[in-house]
Amino acid sequence: MFALAACGGGGDDGDGNGGSGADRDFTETGAGDKDPEAQGPAPEVEGAQEGGTITVYLTSDPGPDSLDPTEGWSVTGNSIQQALTHRSLTQFMRNEDGDAILVPDLATDLGTPNEDYTEWTFTIKDDVTWETGDPITAEEVAFGITRSLDSETFPSGPGTEYSVHYFLDGDKYKGPYTDKGKSYDGVTFDEAARTVTIKMSTPFPDMDYWGSFMAMGPAPLGDTSNPPDYGKDPLTTGPYKIDSFRPQEELVLSRNDQWNPDSDPARHQYADGFVFKFNADQAQTDEIMLSGNAESQTAVSTGIGSDNYQQFDSELGDRLVQQGAQCISTLTPDYTKITDINVRKALAWAYPYEDIWLAGGEVPGVTRIPANSYMPPGMAGKKEYFADGEQFVFNPERSKELLAEAGYEPGEYEITMVYSEETLASAVQKQLVKGWEEGGFKVTGIPIAATESAYNIWLDPDNKINKKLNMRGVNWCSDWPSGSTMIPPLLKTGAVYNTALFSEADVDAEMDRIATIPLEEQADAWGALDEKIGTEYFPSIVTAFRNDLYAFGERVGSPAGLASIGAPYYQNLYVAAE
Repeated sequence: MFALAACGGGGDDGDGNGGSGADRDFTETGAGDKDPEAQGPAPEVEGAQEGGTITVYLTSDPGPDSLDPTEGWSVTGNSIQQALTHRSLTQFMRNEDGDAILVPDLATDLGTPNEDYTEWTFTIKDDVTWETGDPITAEEVAFGITRSLDSETFPSGPGTEYSVHYFLDGDKYKGPYTDKGKSYDGVTFDEAARTVTIKMSTPFPDMDYWGSFMAMGPAPLGDTSNPPDYGKDPLTTGPYKIDSFRPQEELVLSRNDQWNPDSDPARHQYADGFVFKFNADQAQTDEIMLSGNAESQTAVSTGIGSDNYQQFDSELGDRLVQQGAQCISTLTPDYTKITDINVRKALAWAYPYEDIWLAGGEVPGVTRIPANSYMPPGMAGKKEYFADGEQFVFNPERSKELLAEAGYEPGEYEITMVYSEETLASAVQKQLVKGWEEGGFKVTGIPIAATESAYNIWLDPDNKINKKLNMRGVNWCSDWPSGSTMIPPLLKTGAVYNTALFSEADVDAEMDRIATIPLEEQADAWGALDEKIGTEYFPSIVTAFRNDLYAFGERVGSPAGLASIGAPYYQNLYVAAE
């Protein structure tokens, strides 16, 4: 499993990241700051040098299957591409305090809305180019944005949640590939004025945040950007271009000499290149990072093993970075099959939280925190409540009591799920089966190859294996600091990542209502809806709030992370001289 959305760490439920020297990011209110006047070039990093190659080990993380910007919704793919290869209307940058600031990217500012936020206009900068040196046109930006409406072509892309829901006639127009030849008036451009205008079906005050996604960036006109081939080697617009890409193995980047730093307020181009190693073995990566040899000195690891945490903490000092992240891990019982709320609560009590975290290489209390809501800590409006009266912990006796209340004897209720044969995921599965069986369940696990993502099964309603399942899962991070990026994507009827298949008309209606109320009232309304869903329906189990740990080699300068992308802050990294 991998985490999705623009913010958070990778890995399955027992296999993400967190450590020492905690970074700060979104404010305690979760509001996030903005600087619409930020201009390029980005502020210089003290002591930064040019040259060298940085190798990034992504432990137990298969990485993206495609590099098409319209498809980018996984944390790993987004964090790499948004930081290094692809630009969009807006972007996040890290300020001196470690906070995430929304700033312009391809646009001259953060966009201009009309009075009721049903129309936004962005002006595209004059000095932005493709890696070919050709200027990026307003028409290409408009076309890229329109692509995000094509849910059939990009079923796992973020446009399925935001463009389709918020853009004018997004529920009718199916995109340039599915509705080939059909015109669409929701996104228009004026090449002379270099403007792109987006019309909404409902007020959307967060369009400037949505503008930070690669799906809100340009795509070449004509056949050049035709999917799926474009995802293998897309044209880049950022400081680095793609030399080679082997899905689930490696991505190699080198300098893009056509990128103009004067047009970019957040990115740098210090290193000559980056090499990303996907599915890196955790034990081997830990050994490399602790060795102090030449290989480790210019390397970064996006996670560390729990058994080596104390050694990393004592030896790396400031080079071990703990990064807060607005992310959750969930288990999603099929709401159409596991219909009794007591059975769903029993699953939560029988889940062996700390044993699973340790088996997956996590550090309890550091990279995994007990959770009590769908909205993570620090998000404006979050409510402190407990779905069953107190914090869920491993309590198999309580689980058996709830099963008995639901009319089931121990071993009678069967859970069917898939699990990865990847080493850490298999270890997690063993602990999960042990806990659930002790809590009175029978568990049938269907193994899948270590190189296969469970999401490929969970998100395909016609998949034969998926039809057998009554248990799935999702790791999720906020796309921007609002409950609107946590509750609807996971719990609205028909949402792509609603793998629980949860559907309640009153909940859907309240989600629609919140989007129309005054902006200052929305945070508390999302928090109240979070509590209502958790206490009245309890459709899915939030097993943890997630944090990240990053280890940086001795010669990797500016070691830091950014919660808004849930990854190391690649933009500022450089290789120091020996």
